[in-house]
Amino acid sequence: MKFFPKELSWLAFNERVLQEAADKKVPVVERMRFLGIFSSNMDEFFRVRVADVRRRIFYAHTPVEHNNAEKLMSAIQQKVVSQQEQFELIYKDVLKALAKKNIAVIDEQQATLEEQQWLVKFFHEKIKRYIVPLLIGPTTDLIKAVNQDATYLCVEIKQGESIRYAAIEVPTEEIARFLKLPFKNAKRTKRVIMLDNVIRLCIDELFKGIMPFESLHAYSFKLTRDAEYRLPNDIEQSILVRMEEGIRQRFDAEPVRLVYDADMPKPMLYFLHQKLGLTTHDSLVAGGRYRNTRDFVTFHNWGHKSLLNPPLKAIEHPQFNAHRSVFDAISAQDILLYYPYHKFAHVTEVIRQAAYDPLVQSIQVCIYRVAPHSRIVHSLVEAVNNGKKVTVVVELQARFDEEANIEWAKHMTQEGIRVVFGIQGLKVHSKLILIKRKEHNAMQRYAHIGTGNFNEKTAQTYTDFSLFTADHGVCDDVEHVFQYLDAPYRRFKFNHLLVSPVNTRERLEEMIETEITNAVAGKRAEIFLKVNNLVDEAIVTKLYRASRAGVRIRAIVRGMCALRPGIKGVSDSIEIISIVDRFLEHPRVYWFHNGGQERIYISSADVMTRNIDERVEVSCPIHSSDLQQQIKTVMEMQWQDTSKARVIDAEQLNHYRKRGNRKKIRSQLAIYDYLLQQAKPSEDGA
Repeated sequence: MKFFPKELSWLAFNERVLQEAADKKVPVVERMRFLGIFSSNMDEFFRVRVADVRRRIFYAHTPVEHNNAEKLMSAIQQKVVSQQEQFELIYKDVLKALAKKNIAVIDEQQATLEEQQWLVKFFHEKIKRYIVPLLIGPTTDLIKAVNQDATYLCVEIKQGESIRYAAIEVPTEEIARFLKLPFKNAKRTKRVIMLDNVIRLCIDELFKGIMPFESLHAYSFKLTRDAEYRLPNDIEQSILVRMEEGIRQRFDAEPVRLVYDADMPKPMLYFLHQKLGLTTHDSLVAGGRYRNTRDFVTFHNWGHKSLLNPPLKAIEHPQFNAHRSVFDAISAQDILLYYPYHKFAHVTEVIRQAAYDPLVQSIQVCIYRVAPHSRIVHSLVEAVNNGKKVTVVVELQARFDEEANIEWAKHMTQEGIRVVFGIQGLKVHSKLILIKRKEHNAMQRYAHIGTGNFNEKTAQTYTDFSLFTADHGVCDDVEHVFQYLDAPYRRFKFNHLLVSPVNTRERLEEMIETEITNAVAGKRAEIFLKVNNLVDEAIVTKLYRASRAGVRIRAIVRGMCALRPGIKGVSDSIEIISIVDRFLEHPRVYWFHNGGQERIYISSADVMTRNIDERVEVSCPIHSSDLQQQIKTVMEMQWQDTSKARVIDAEQLNHYRKRGNRKKIRSQLAIYDYLLQQAKPSEDGA
């Protein structure tokens, strides 16, 4: 098989997350949170990837397509069941490790009498008001009634020979999933109980006096739906109204997965299966007592600080600190930020200063995802109040952020910002800022091109590059991107940037072809990529061809990888690793040797068909030799990782890279030390 199936590759990535949860060298609270990340990832996998395979089964054009999709679904289901079994074993191990650190996660049966009395009172005072059981009758539309990815208890209500069922939504939006009990013991152990178990303890209180019962038994379940939606075709409606109508489809979209307590009685499981209209192509995943384990991401540290990763203080970039204003700093030389190592606050500071600088005439920004309380949006509003011309391109179809972006678009429009919704049929995924400033009777431009979103929250955990430049040629191209978003029918030539869907594929293939030509001529030929996903079949095929020609190819791929390295006669000279650690690896870098005249780009685009052909993406060349060296050093440090690097082989078995006699290197910590050292000379001279 020439290409590794991307859905199975995605599951291989999530297995690497599970490996972090299993790693006893990882602080135990972080291990619990990795379990939450694994679960959150799996939710999205079913909503998007599995839902897509399911549609391919139902709407296949040929028997061959149908059979291939069914085989893939079967392989997915087998892998998911295996990972769920691993999850349950790791969860039990994490609970034991927490207990050794004096944090005991208990259930309702392990609570003392004193604790039970306190919990009953807490239930009546704090929890009960949020619970309205759904009594499931013959006419109940359970598909419509059950909320996407919420935590539910299915209650068996038994009275004589009669059995009825009710569904209770656990109110995790209103009350924290984990509750620390207020009692101290001799060992100073913190005792923690899950909200689900408080409801189980007090379940009689919900039905007593309402309906007769002899016994009540509750078992958890969670439903996952297809995340796809179609926009209405009514051109009379505004794009905002059409988007709002489109995303409402998710509330009653078809189920694709039911996860449930493995101890759930078979009659109850059969009842849910029937009421939810599940088919043989939908996944039924048995697990432990608790569902919606993505909430484990929020698990609080009630113990010593050593139960978490030690904090790394974000680094002040010396170039910004050496000048009075951000514009003086960028004018002096290009600036490359790499957060969360560098302060993301430098990005928000550029917008803040631009908002009231008298010389600034206009600000243009592309927004894909922003923080709930975005300082950037706040500054843009103030810029309008200060008489600046502000244009924001908002991507309404940023998956799972559609509602937030609709609200931001409305808010900014009301505040006087010109809001643009990009190009129909193409998501705008670029990370751009363009600021025009009148200096000495001439218009000077300042641009930002990045690999990550303008989101203060995720910038604390996602690694990303941001370039600030006043380079005339690059700023020309950035301005043309904004013009293209306004008028896509016009033709634009980009001399420096790679812009999807205009020229990215063509230019990437040209640069790969150059390496092939050099290899055939006996010259040094190398390609080094860092991406989230490497699945575009045309580019992968081109890389196979480059490998056969003798080009050395290295790649760091966080997520999906369709390329199968190390196959004799196909991909002998290709090596790929994946790094999963405390920060989520998010930047995209393309590095071509180019006969010694190296070409290095940072990019918002992964090597996926959608990013190359179906989105507006921007890749920016790094012209400064100092900044090129910084990126090369970072990439090589990651390549030398002997702690968190897994080898991506042809079967994606996720073996850790063998250390051998080499020094132990954990690249994320090594990169922090390197950037800290780089910042020191300016700090010492200040």
